[in-house]
Amino acid sequence: MVTAPENVAQKLQHLPDGPGVYLWKGADGAVLYVGKAKRLRSRVRSYFASDHPFSLKTQHLVRHIADLDTIVVPTEAHALILEANLIKEYHPKFNIALRDDKSYPYIKVTVNEPFPRMYVTRRVENDGAKYFGPYTDVGAMRRSLNVVKRIFTVRSCNYDMPRDMPERPCLDFFIQRCKAPCVFKQTQQEYAAMIDEVILFLEGRSGEVVRRVRERMELAASSLDFERAAELRDALLHLEQMEEPTVVLRVEGGDRDVVGYARDGDDAVVALLRIREGKLLAREHRFMENVDGEDDGDVLGLFLAGTYVAMPERASELVLPFDFPDRELLEESLPGQRLHIPQRGVRRDLVELAEQNARHLLEELKLASAESDVRAGEPVYELARELALHKLPRTMVCFDISTTQGTDTVGSCVFFENGRAKRGEYRKFKVKTVVGTDDFASMHEVVTRYFNRRQADEKPLPDLIVIDGGKGQLSAAHDALDSIGLGDQPLVSLAKRDEEIFVWGRAEPLRLSRRSPALKLLQRIRDEAHRFAVSFNRKRRSMRTVTSELLSIPGVGPVKRRQLIQIFGSVQGVRDATLDEIAALPGFTKVSAQRLKDRLAASDATALPASD
Repeated sequence: MVTAPENVAQKLQHLPDGPGVYLWKGADGAVLYVGKAKRLRSRVRSYFASDHPFSLKTQHLVRHIADLDTIVVPTEAHALILEANLIKEYHPKFNIALRDDKSYPYIKVTVNEPFPRMYVTRRVENDGAKYFGPYTDVGAMRRSLNVVKRIFTVRSCNYDMPRDMPERPCLDFFIQRCKAPCVFKQTQQEYAAMIDEVILFLEGRSGEVVRRVRERMELAASSLDFERAAELRDALLHLEQMEEPTVVLRVEGGDRDVVGYARDGDDAVVALLRIREGKLLAREHRFMENVDGEDDGDVLGLFLAGTYVAMPERASELVLPFDFPDRELLEESLPGQRLHIPQRGVRRDLVELAEQNARHLLEELKLASAESDVRAGEPVYELARELALHKLPRTMVCFDISTTQGTDTVGSCVFFENGRAKRGEYRKFKVKTVVGTDDFASMHEVVTRYFNRRQADEKPLPDLIVIDGGKGQLSAAHDALDSIGLGDQPLVSLAKRDEEIFVWGRAEPLRLSRRSPALKLLQRIRDEAHRFAVSFNRKRRSMRTVTSELLSIPGVGPVKRRQLIQIFGSVQGVRDATLDEIAALPGFTKVSAQRLKDRLAASDATALPASD
């Protein structure tokens, strides 16, 4: 247990008991970690109350603590938001690293000005303007801008209108890109109505914009203002042509933000689908780093508190993949917004679509960083979710034992990578230390030998260990791993009878749907391990039978016996061979070949049943 530095120990004695945020600092004054607490006193003191055996990151943090700051806030909801803001400000090395929003652009509409402008910015300020984004796909943002510029006549100048006005309109007026409100050729009221439509378009409500433009076109035509009607007709054509390409997918329902989540070890991705008027219009995402040792709920909560809450444009409904500890606090920060965690139906389908996007982005990250050269399939991700694994089981091994009435006992280990068999990594074992039928002891020996050899060769350990069998085999495998210091490796077993999954550390078995891709993946690796073990057992039994028959023949020693098996493959092959073929082998003559054939024929005769 690490003792708190003297100055920190003094502060620990006088901590308030209410909600707040705490900042651990290093010797150089840099912020190492920012955390929130419902009760500051008990949470902060807990860092020095144990050795934190289950978190290497926390152990490392505590050893570097030199100072402490605390900030008291009125409620736990305030602490949630303050924590996220301080993490953005200080970027502490021990916190989950959220890629900064400032690297993503926004479209800013200055509705706080009499004649609003529209431009791209990477800085969001509380200045009364409307911000659309952030756009993780810059190409999508540029396409939105091009559509607005073709259809609407938003001014591109930087005049502080109406205080600062030019004497004559610029080139945009003459090429019909602007209607020159700067020289009063367009009224402020007309300009404001156009800006309202620009905002509707950027919010994804292009259908409402089409309706408004069509109404004004018909009104202009009925008033015999044919020039104005023609302008509106051209704008309407552009809108109708541009609306469909912006729609990626039509889904049921109104406005929703749907969150998907994928994780692999120290990296996670959160994908956000923006659905407006039942149309999927955009996908945004955030990469989360340094999440090792953190629960998925905490990672998701940080994204929501640190990024989603600050987004200037949110739907009335937020759909999430799973629950998280700070849900009630987040709901306080999102008044009027409904949160759903669906288990089935349309919303669940949308979450699965968002999760597919998150998995795709995570695989791209892994491939780009050379951490993987093959994409992991969806069954691998589902297996990680069902087993609550923090690291994706890209590599899996499965062990099985095969024996014949206590003899020829062998073990097998098959290796899967990204859901596919990798036969070059298969291993087979002759069980050496077990006498008779004892599957548990045999499993203990095989697992011990495999991982001792893998550590000696300095090869990476598999992400998941699967055992063919039930609780007994699982316990034997864990005892073997624990004896060599690998007791914390993810370990499961799959029983054949009811296809129950026993997870080490859980009291009750896990039962998945028979159609579950995760279960089918486990069945595939289990069946492959069984096939490999049985085939090796049969080969061993066959070799033993061949050896015993040939050993009983005078003049056939180990060298000659090995030659016969290598050339003819089996005892039956020797029986079928001609005298000349046997006599041609080194150490054999026609006389010894004939003696061998006679002895084999005699053993065949004694094996035949007596005739009536």
